[in-house]
This record gives sequence, structure tokens and C-alpha cells, in this order.
Amino acid sequence: MGSGELTGTMVEVHKMLLGRHGDDARAVFIDTPAGFQLNVDHLSRRAADYFKDRVRHPLTIASLKSAAETSDSWAAGQGYALLRQADYILIGPGSPTYALRQWRRMPVPALVTQRILAGASLVAASAAALTVGRFTLPVYEIYKVGQAPYWEEGLNLLGAFGLDCVVLPHWNNAEGGNHDTRYCFMGAPRLAVLEALLPEAVTLLGIDEHTALVIDLSQTQAAIRGIGRVTVRRNGVERIFTKSDPLPLALLMGEAILPGASDPGTSPSETAPSDPLPADMVWDPLHALAEKIQTLLTEDQAEAAGTALLELERHIWDQQETLRERNAMGAAREVLRDMLALMGTHLARKPVDLKACLAPLVAPLLEWRAALREHRQWAEADALRACLEKGGVAVVDTPDGVTWHLVDQPAS
Repeated sequence: MGSGELTGTMVEVHKMLLGRHGDDARAVFIDTPAGFQLNVDHLSRRAADYFKDRVRHPLTIASLKSAAETSDSWAAGQGYALLRQADYILIGPGSPTYALRQWRRMPVPALVTQRILAGASLVAASAAALTVGRFTLPVYEIYKVGQAPYWEEGLNLLGAFGLDCVVLPHWNNAEGGNHDTRYCFMGAPRLAVLEALLPEAVTLLGIDEHTALVIDLSQTQAAIRGIGRVTVRRNGVERIFTKSDPLPLALLMGEAILPGASDPGTSPSETAPSDPLPADMVWDPLHALAEKIQTLLTEDQAEAAGTALLELERHIWDQQETLRERNAMGAAREVLRDMLALMGTHLARKPVDLKACLAPLVAPLLEWRAALREHRQWAEADALRACLEKGGVAVVDTPDGVTWHLVDQPAS
């Protein structure tokens, strides 16, 4: 799964896979990828609640947070026992490199492989999906820490079944807003570097968010479920598959040439998709509103920009569940903060002197008063002066003409 393993988009996929094992299927969740997080137990409970409430099937937690905690641990023994009997194994979010470091000191990879050979289903999503191939992408180290692009040796669970692949979830990620976060947050330039580091025979498997690639080893084709697409790349050549396209397993095993391949020199950023991406009901309106706010401020329409800013806040509020499911709430809030800062900068450039703000209003009133005095309408002129003073504007007649100042400020 490219992402969304605990969202509405994947409910039917879980049900379909569980259905293969009958009503008594033993479903197990492994918490290792998020084992370093303080909220790991909360994430596990969320997974169990999701299966109970939405999939309508019990999910048991195999708590294997770290290799250090599991050595000679009763809880670890329980976790391994659950794995040995599991019909359905779910592994999800966290850090792929953390998970690899722990699993290399634990029997988890061997147990999972044994269960697949025995007919169980493995669902590897998001961070866990990165670990199952021949190589693993260190997402946090590259995207967050800034290390140069590189690969780590993966668990290569797929290799045990003849699939020489590297798996990249979040293939169509768009959280970056003004920078490229496609290809699992790498963007096209870094993906090109990473791809050049792969052996020629390795197939790169890109899975869109909220999308599942279902590989049944007893069949000749894989199936695509969810709302996105799957991209198969090898040696710079790619083919995009949709839900209506059969994906031959021979492609993933390196036994077939990519059909409809484009020029081998084509980079990911240059390859045209077979059909346009569907509208994103979260990010498309969000980016449109941000662009609208910037345009309105450029045109000095602060009030209209404020209205658009409120629309942006409302849109984020309305889409908060989807944003959390995509782990994108932070990115959306960043856009909102940027627009607030832009609005503040625009308003800071406006006159802050009250007299300067009132001058366009006071000047024509003083001209009117002068006209009244010229026509000897003294009472009306005095009444206008009194109104101005009541509003905080003191009018002073001098030999050199009329001046004015604010009542609580001295005349200058």
C-alpha cells in the first residue's frame, strides 16, 4: 500500500484480503517501524480500533518495538507466537531504517516469510512498504536530515518469491506545495540520482497514495486497488498501470520487457502519464486559495484577501480528517501560516499614523467648510467644525490658512 492503510480508501482491500482466509482469520499488527515513537501504543490502538470499527475484524498487536526490548522478553515471546500463527500481517507507518535495524536482530523477517509460504497475507504499507524490496530508501535521512541520496539494503522479502524490486510508496505525494515531493518525497532530481545507483536488473515499483498493489503468487497478474496508480520503472523506462490494467508478475520478476516503453533516457519528471491525474479535492482548492490570497494582496484588496484567508482556514478544517490520514496536516498548516505572514506583511506596509489615515476624509470636509464660510453660512460652517471636533478632529483657523490636528494630540 502506498499509504492510507488505516483510512476509508483501504477498508475494502483489507476485507477482500481477509476474506481469503475465512471468518476466523488471525490478523496481527507489527508495531516495530514506529517503535521509537512516544505514541507507538496509540498508533497500535488506532489500528486495532480501525479493524474493529471499519473492517469488522479483530486485529491483535504483536508488540516488537525494538530488538533490545524483545531480548528475553515475555512480551516478545507473545509477539513471535502471534506471528507464527498469523493469517494476516499488517505493518505500517514509522521509519523504514529504524525498522530494518531492529528486524536484522530479530526473527521477524524469517517468520513473515514462513507465514507467506504457508499461505498468509502480508500487508506492508507506507514505511513498511519501503523495507520489503531489495533496497530501502532512507526517507528521513535524505528528505529531513539532508544526506545525499543513497540506498540501504532492504529485507528483500519480495526477493524470496522471485520479485527483484525496490518499492517506493507515496509515489504521487503533493505535500510539498511549492517544491517537488513526488516519488516518496524525493522529487525528480533526487530520484534520478537514486535510480542511477540501482543495479540494471532491479525494478522500481512506485505506488500512489491510497493505492494498493495486490500480488497473488498463485496468479500471473497483480491487481491494483484504491484511488491511484502503480508505476513500474526499469533502466529509466516506465509504464503506468491503472485499476483497469493487468500488471503481469513477469514484469516484476524481470522476465518481461516493459510494454509501451518510452525512451530509456526519459527521466521521471519528463515521462507523461497515460492519463491525467484525478483532481485532488484537498490540495487543488488549497493551492487555488493560496494563489488567490497572494493575487488579492498584490492588488491591495486586503478585505477580499481576508475573506479568502477565512475560506482557506475553513477548507483545512473541513479536510482535517483526510489531511491527518495523509499525514499532511503540517503541510496544510504551513500554507496557512505563510498566508497569514503575507497578510501581516501587507498590513504592516499600510499607514499606521491615524492622522495620515484620516486625511483623505478630513480634506474634503475642510473644503466644504471653506465654501460655506465663503458664502457667509457661518452657522453651517461652525456646525461642521463642531462635528469634526466631536469626531476627534480639531480645526484651527490661522492667518496662513486652516490647519487641523487630532484632539488628543497637539497642533504641529
